Order: sequence, then structure tokens, then C-alpha cells
Amino acid sequence: MKKTSTELTATESGYVALSNNALNIITENLKNHPLSPALFDVIKSPSGGTTAFTVPGMSGDEIEKELTGIILDYTTPRAYWDTPDPVEGTPPVCVSRDSVISNEGKPCAQCPHNDFGSKNGGETNAKACKESVNIFLLRQNNIIPLIVRVPVTSKTSFLKYATRLVSSLTPICGVVTRITLEKTSNKTGQPYAMYNFEAIKTLSPEETASARAFGQKFMEAMNFADTPVMADAG
Repeated sequence: MKKTSTELTATESGYVALSNNALNIITENLKNHPLSPALFDVIKSPSGGTTAFTVPGMSGDEIEKELTGIILDYTTPRAYWDTPDPVEGTPPVCVSRDSVISNEGKPCAQCPHNDFGSKNGGETNAKACKESVNIFLLRQNNIIPLIVRVPVTSKTSFLKYATRLVSSLTPICGVVTRITLEKTSNKTGQPYAMYNFEAIKTLSPEETASARAFGQKFMEAMNFADTPVMADAG
């Protein structure tokens, strides 16, 4: 039987999005509307040291102990609210897409809200400006990646993982990554979930090239005009 323009064939590792017409299907379904971050399912950090993810599904939320997929790309946004406990969905006063330059063109490194101890009048050593990592995680049977929001408490853990891959000349999109959670606590005894990252499979050179090409085209199609949604209070 002849394939239609919307049929997808899985690659050797089972990732259907790495077929050539995946982006065509996205364009067809969205009718040329911008591929905005607001359209994505976002996996937020669980509270209270919970070691399972809440993943939106077709029939409601599903609880998963781990997330596995190809990291197409990631961003390192940061945002500042002028209130210590902003209501969910409240736009930040200042935002940066890369934690380097703010949306007003000012260097984040020189901002007083980036200083340790600037949050809540210095009650803790935390920064008033909230940092995070947004991982675009492609799973086997999907062509739209999940956005996995990694909190600042695990930002270093993720960057160490990315650096470890660099040391072996492995692109981050060249492996299948497993993300798990481990319960730990801060200096004041408050529990939180620490993210762990592990490469569980190396993709073939052909699949790596396909993942890189898909990731680049996908990120080019993204509309980051609503960056505050990517770095909300949650």
C-alpha cells in the first residue's frame, strides 16, 4: 500500500519524529499557527520531594517514575517577579531567554536580583531572579517533545551531564536520556526532588544526524514571543 503524506515510519530506535515528514504534519495540523511554547505539555518539578512526574496524557494526568527520550535542545530561562509568591500565570517583571541578557537588553550578571541572598530580604541564600532549564524531550511515539522544566536546584546536575557527554564527543541529541528523581533536602531540612540524568543508549550516526536536523528545524519553528510562559512561577 502506498504511504500517505501523513504516515510516519519509526527509525531503528523507534522514534517516529525522526522521519522526514514529521514537521510537515505539525504544519498541517496547526494550519500555520506559530509553534508556541504555550502549546506544549510541560512537566514541572514535583513538590515536597515527590519522586514521580505528573505527565499530561490523552485521558488525563499520568504518574511516571522516569522520563526517557532524546533531548533535542534546551534553554536556560530566568524570570523575576516583584512579589515573593506570585500567583500562577502572573507575568514576570523581567525575563531572560538565556540567563545572560534580559528582555530589556541588560546583562543578568550585573543585576542585583541575581545576587545570592536577594530573595525575601536575605532570609535565605536564594536569588530573587528564578533560574531554570527547559528541556525539549522527544519520546518514541511522539513528534511533539515534552518540555521538562528543571529547577535551579538541579541545574548544575543537568549541566554536568551535558559536560560529561562533551568529554566523550557525544552530542546531547546523540543519546537516549533517562531522567529520574531522588528525594533530598536543603540546609533547612525542607525536602525537594533532585533530578538525575543518565544516558542509557547511544544512537547510530544516522539517527543522531536525523535528531540534530529535526531539533534544529523544530527550534527554528518555535515562536518564543511568550517566553514568560516558559519561565512561570510554577
